[in-house]
Order: sequence, then C-alpha cells, then structure tokens
Amino acid sequence: MLRRFVLCLGLGVFGLVGCNQHSAGPSTPIKAAIAAGEIGSRLPEFSVKDLQGRQLSSEQLRGKVLLVDFWATWCEPCKREMPGYQQLLDRYGAQRFAVIGFKFDTMRDTEDPRRFAKRLGVSYPLAVATDAVKEKFGGIEGLPTTLVYDRQGILREKIIGFEYTDAVEHVLKPLL
Repeated sequence: MLRRFVLCLGLGVFGLVGCNQHSAGPSTPIKAAIAAGEIGSRLPEFSVKDLQGRQLSSEQLRGKVLLVDFWATWCEPCKREMPGYQQLLDRYGAQRFAVIGFKFDTMRDTEDPRRFAKRLGVSYPLAVATDAVKEKFGGIEGLPTTLVYDRQGILREKIIGFEYTDAVEHVLKPLL
C-alpha cells in the first residue's frame, strides 16, 4: 500500500514537471492588426469622383505626404480650418504634399459645396464622404477630422475637432 502511494506520488510530481515545458520550435510574436483610422494604420484604397467630376483615388496619392480633411458646409470649425489647409498646400505642394477633403453628407448643405470652397479660397480636391469612404477611414467621430499620412501611406496624426494651422504644420514638416 505504501509502495502504491509512493509510486502515485512520484508519477504525479514527474507529470507536473512536464507541464511546464516549452515547445522546441522558436516562438513567433503575434502582431496585432491596426484598425483603420488608428495611428499606424495604412491609407485605405479608395476611388471617388470629386465635386468637379474628376476621378480621385488613393493610387494617385502614393508617395506623397497627405492631409485628409473631413468637413461639412454647416461645420463652423471646418470653415476656419480649410483656408489654412489651402495655405499649407500652397506652401508645401512642391514637396509632394497633397490635401483632399471629404464632405460629410449626413445633413443638408448650408450652401453649394463648390461655391462654399471657392468663397473660402479652397482649390484642393473635394469629394463626398459616402458611408463606404467613412468606413474605409475607420469611421469619423466628429467634424472636422484631419488625418495626416506619411509618404509610405501610414497614418501619423489624427485630429478630431478644430486645430490651428500652425499646429498641423508642426506635424507635417518632419514628414516632408
């Protein structure tokens, strides 16, 4: 009986020691995917017609530092930001910097979007932010929303709400 007890105890101890063993192969770290619209995510693929009827796609923007602005004609902070983005484009466009604007269509426009842009002095491409476009960019939580992508198409800055042009320029300069 004592022998049986010692034998069972011994098997139990040796069995537990074996439970803590590692596999012989190298361990591979699991890399978590970065959700669209989060810092470090990639510029999504898109192809839309701008408000002038011209084709606009992510493919045309490859290799450029890109500012994507989600805006609306009824958004007061958007009206304050957009002229500053045009100034940044005028200043840095020759350094392969681009700006595009996606107009929200969730509420009725307060004026014709093309006339609105002209009145603000904005000439960068503007397109409608369809639900599919918003989803590709990870969903838009508020207006304005500004996304800044580097030349490799990696999201480096996301700003929800109004931001001064100088602060956005500070983000852009190291990427140019």
